[in-house]
Amino acid sequence: MREEIEQLNTLLRGVSFRIPELTDDSFLNMLPVRNPAPVEKPIAGKPTAAQVSLLSQQLLEVSKLAPQPRGYAFEKFLHDLFAAYNLAPRGSFRLTGEQIDGSFALEGETYLLEAKWQNEYSGIADLHGFSGKVLTKAKWARGLFISNTGFSPDGLTAFGKAPTSIICMDGLDLHETLSRQLSVADVIVRKVRRAVETGGPFVRVRDLF
Repeated sequence: MREEIEQLNTLLRGVSFRIPELTDDSFLNMLPVRNPAPVEKPIAGKPTAAQVSLLSQQLLEVSKLAPQPRGYAFEKFLHDLFAAYNLAPRGSFRLTGEQIDGSFALEGETYLLEAKWQNEYSGIADLHGFSGKVLTKAKWARGLFISNTGFSPDGLTAFGKAPTSIICMDGLDLHETLSRQLSVADVIVRKVRRAVETGGPFVRVRDLF
């Protein structure tokens, strides 16, 4: 059956192996299928399961890149992620003396974006740096700091003592959001509420749902 061959191809990719003949479209199209999957109709602001799967694959491909191209690819992934949820993303832009990795809109609020993919944790200096960018904008500006590696515990503790308008996500948050097919918009809204309630900028997705 086609499903069995496709499952085999998935397992082979997991061990970095590929049999070209088994992935050929003309061959796959000849195979019988058990039950054709119903076509999922797209809903505005809610990507289909296929779109979420593609985003997960895109994030996996980003992880395989060298540091410099990885940073740009990570920003593109986030742009595509926000676009899938109709959050009106804007790409990176430069202002006098500073670089902004992008922005998006949610429930009438505009968020500035900071995206980092580095080997070490993002620390207190990174948090203060991004918070400073947000604080110099309009009073109602908010910020989302996404650090794939995560944040240093000491940095989060120290930073949480000061007033801020930013919330944080890490790579595990992104993975859980996609793997559990959670709404990115809902994740952000819940993070904002928890930040208001606790004063902490970072609460894991697993603790919000």
